[in-house]
Amino acid sequence: MTTTSVGTLLRAWRERRGISQLELAGRADSSSRHISFIETGRSRPSEEMVLRLAGHLDVPMRERNSLLLAAGYAPRYAHTALDDPAMETLREGIARLLAGYEPYPALVVNAVYDVVAANQGIAMLLDGLPEHLLTPPLNAMRITLHPEGLAPRIHNLGEWRGHLLAQMERQIALARSEPLRALYEEVSAYPVAERPGGDGGPEESTPYIALPLVIEHDGHLLSFVSSIATFNTPMDVTVAELAIETMLPADPATVKYLRSLGG
Repeated sequence: MTTTSVGTLLRAWRERRGISQLELAGRADSSSRHISFIETGRSRPSEEMVLRLAGHLDVPMRERNSLLLAAGYAPRYAHTALDDPAMETLREGIARLLAGYEPYPALVVNAVYDVVAANQGIAMLLDGLPEHLLTPPLNAMRITLHPEGLAPRIHNLGEWRGHLLAQMERQIALARSEPLRALYEEVSAYPVAERPGGDGGPEESTPYIALPLVIEHDGHLLSFVSSIATFNTPMDVTVAELAIETMLPADPATVKYLRSLGG
């Protein structure tokens, strides 16, 4: 339950997005006067208007439910646990997708980077990590940046760490997530040990298409570029907050090594 008015919440989201009342009114086919009345509490928005404004403000689905509750309406979007029987088809689909991507690494994380599914490619990279980092729920950011995690194996840790922290900063700016902010404060405070010989990738020049993750495994130097996919038009909070990350080999040597493990 919340005592914050829907107008106050909408104004906070509008200001967070850097949009004026006039601009929001134009997007939502309304008037700046009406937007002002909603934000000051002089007018109660309809359920449809709440959702329309939330859409134009790119409010996360979880927070759209909060807006509806603040306006006196029932939540629109379900929040079904991933282990619920209703999610069986989704779980099976994710499992097939991850297995089909092997021997390349792939995983699925939630809104705070807890790993909800992963394939054998990820298990290979995590081999040898201390038990306290592998105790569920595994957290992808914590495992990657912790000084006892993957960090000592990453040859371009400075660049990759900067990329991950910037990614979290963008997400924090878009969503009101205290758990995500707490995770950011934790992992950004981890000490960064310098690698002998500096922070760099392979000695050979490789024309990478994107910033690679250059990581050592069993004496082999592997390079990956990552892509992240989300579900189109989700109607459930849990589904909306899932992200599938796949690691694509960035050079022929990595392809050859991973295929040798799979064969």
